[in-house]
Amino acid sequence: MIDKLNDIEKRYEELGEQLADPNIVSDPRKLRDISKERSDLEEIVNVYREYKDVLRTLEEDRRLLDETDDPELREMAEAEIEELEEKQEQLEERLKLLLIPKDPNDSRNAILEIRAGTGGDEAGLFAGDLFRMYSRYAERKGWKVEVLSSNPQGIGGFKEIIAMISGDGAYGRLKYEAGVHRVQRIPVTEQSGRIHTSAASVAVLPEAEEVDIDIDPNDLRIDVFRSSGPGGQSVNTTDSAVRITHIPTGLVVTCQDEKSQHKNKAKALKVLRSRLLEMKQEEERKKLTDARRKMVSTGDRSAKIRTYNFPQGRVTDHRIGLTLYQLEDVLDGDLDFIIDKLATEEKESYLKAEAGEAVS
Repeated sequence: MIDKLNDIEKRYEELGEQLADPNIVSDPRKLRDISKERSDLEEIVNVYREYKDVLRTLEEDRRLLDETDDPELREMAEAEIEELEEKQEQLEERLKLLLIPKDPNDSRNAILEIRAGTGGDEAGLFAGDLFRMYSRYAERKGWKVEVLSSNPQGIGGFKEIIAMISGDGAYGRLKYEAGVHRVQRIPVTEQSGRIHTSAASVAVLPEAEEVDIDIDPNDLRIDVFRSSGPGGQSVNTTDSAVRITHIPTGLVVTCQDEKSQHKNKAKALKVLRSRLLEMKQEEERKKLTDARRKMVSTGDRSAKIRTYNFPQGRVTDHRIGLTLYQLEDVLDGDLDFIIDKLATEEKESYLKAEAGEAVS
């Protein structure tokens, strides 16, 4: 681990020197790439330097113990050694987590797909609540939300809504939200005051670039038709809606939110490309060990991951057994605490899997 950390620190210093090079400064693309790489290494380097300071002080205190008979000095040194040894252990654990390879998709934009599940109209209303929650979270992070496709229901909410969340690290944070979300509350349509349980599914895909997925136009069947639902006369009276079928996989994407057929086609292709990338990456994930596949962010999207209980004001994430009585805050987009816990759990699962493979 120390050799790897030394290499990282050396690379960090090299990148700092490059940022002072006039040739780099005058090239916006190189400047951006180098700045990003250095920024990615900064936390590891800072923690490693703190770790080295702790080791250095520990060595000095232990030398002092060997060289002095002064009771007061020995007592001070022993107390500091105990404190520093505890800090050394904490920093080592933190460095192990920081050295875990990052998902190369983490920095990408995210395609967010929310679909109403069991529960009829109430499930659609809950899908709308979830979309608002993620929109508020994106707002807090300074990300942009663009609706790519939606199927609203009459009383509010959505049968389905697909959106692009654009911002640095959007996929890396939102990927933990994939799965089935369950709500327990009294629906607005319920007269007897009985609590109902409804559900909505959330899928999160990394945005695929054209270089990631090469789509052969001959593999596509593109149908255009008249839009339905809300949107005004110009939407409903022209053949602007687009349905794209990817013949080799059978994947179908429909988009009808824009008045322009061209824009709807572009949005549909964006979603299709991301779904094809997910299929490709899922095939690669299947090659990993069973232990790796159990990590929280790569779980089965049909699994129930979270419950929102309105009568108790409670949110429970079932993957890590986390319960918070802050329902309103969470639904208003305050998700960082939950996502941080999930990210830590995933890293710890990775380390356990690595240790298990090393033993076997």
